[in-house]
Amino acid sequence: MPGSEAVRRTTLREQIADALRDEVIAGRLPAGRQFTVKEIAEQYGVSATPVREALLDLCAQGLLGVEMHKGYRVREFTYADFRDMVEARSLIVEGIFRRSPDRALRAVTPAALASVRRRAEEASRAAAAGDLDILIGYDLRFWRELSAIVGNPYISDFLNTVRVQGWVFTVPLLRRMPTLRGRLWHGHGELVEAVAQQNAAEAERIITAYNQHSLALIEASRPV
Repeated sequence: MPGSEAVRRTTLREQIADALRDEVIAGRLPAGRQFTVKEIAEQYGVSATPVREALLDLCAQGLLGVEMHKGYRVREFTYADFRDMVEARSLIVEGIFRRSPDRALRAVTPAALASVRRRAEEASRAAAAGDLDILIGYDLRFWRELSAIVGNPYISDFLNTVRVQGWVFTVPLLRRMPTLRGRLWHGHGELVEAVAQQNAAEAERIITAYNQHSLALIEASRPV
């Protein structure tokens, strides 16, 4: 089990949830893995209460399931689930651009744009190199900051949840590939420039291409 490091006593619930989420995304807590509140509490050296709260948070995010009298299990996603995830985020983004593309793009402040551009550079570099472990964190931060531009926290939170679930499903499949160099989508910078130029049509085109790339890559990972 992960979590050998000491956890600070402040915001234990959030820290434990964040640590476990990272382990699930990276595949170090694989799909189907069972564990109990007691196991996690002992691993982190904390009481059961913040652990239970953290695990319930991850259940609400769709990463864990509760098993009666057995504890918790890491959720197992399917190819069909992933296709549904891509469709869901596509519909949300299409709705944003169809309803108020100008408002969404004009709301970008220079500071927000500079930050998301830095995330884009970091994510693009890791993706082009095929460095999955580095890419995951930067990619999540990039999309979280980009979606926050919309100014609707419900949309931003939903898209982040779906993207985390997508990584949980795809990471084990991507790790089976002999090389990821040149195979991962790395158009983050191109998308940022479209946003900076307030070019809604181009931004939508790039995001559509990204979703198609994601589906094609995962289909290619299917066992023969």
